[in-house]
Amino acid sequence: MINSVSVTNIGHIRSVNEDSFSVVKLEQGYTLGIVADGMGGHQAGDTASRLAVETIASDLYEVSPHLNPEACGVALKQAILHANRVIYETASAHEELHSMGTTVVAVLLGPSGGVIGHIGDSRAYKFKNGTSVQLTEDHTLVNELVKNNQISKEEASVHPRRNVIMRALGTDAEVEVDLYPVTLEEEEILLVCSDGLSSYVSAQDINRTLGMQGVSLKERAERLVSLALDAGGEDNITVVLLELQSEAPGSGTKELSL
Repeated sequence: MINSVSVTNIGHIRSVNEDSFSVVKLEQGYTLGIVADGMGGHQAGDTASRLAVETIASDLYEVSPHLNPEACGVALKQAILHANRVIYETASAHEELHSMGTTVVAVLLGPSGGVIGHIGDSRAYKFKNGTSVQLTEDHTLVNELVKNNQISKEEASVHPRRNVIMRALGTDAEVEVDLYPVTLEEEEILLVCSDGLSSYVSAQDINRTLGMQGVSLKERAERLVSLALDAGGEDNITVVLLELQSEAPGSGTKELSL
């Protein structure tokens, strides 16, 4: 059984939480986890992220059972592309929502494995043997500069245009979705988060927190959010943790807002 915990926090600066998230156990045996970080003026950012999460979750609610990982990828990609159309058409029909968009990272996980769908700079990590590995690749200007050896990773973290996103959900009529196969074994954790966490908490602190012994998944998620707040908390922060357990936890899936 997959134990899951979700925590979100508005942070110290923002007046609106533009992050949206959902973690659901589907009847077919899949676990679906989604994090979306909206952008746009007024209420546009939170509208875009909410539409993304609602559309993807609705589309996958009745996904066929017993899909192999490749078929899971097809289903997830179709749901994300549908969400892109919904957001784009909604923005086109309402002037106050013009140019709204959102990042998205979604995990559809079944007993034999699954897939991650990704657009933007929200991230998915796998924690194993004391180390977390970033599974997704940021669609940002600074990441392109790093890939082209124009700046270092250290320079990217302080670059004045580090928040410029090159690919987002809902800003264009067509968008490309990155897909990554994923498996989850016992003692491994999947971390799905908005950049309110990854931009403020170091890999070392993420590893140290996820590897804490004798500490519940809930407490580790709360600790990650606290670290982001202590580091400035200038953005909304959302954390989803998925952990494979041999026995069902007594409390089941948890969703928290601190």
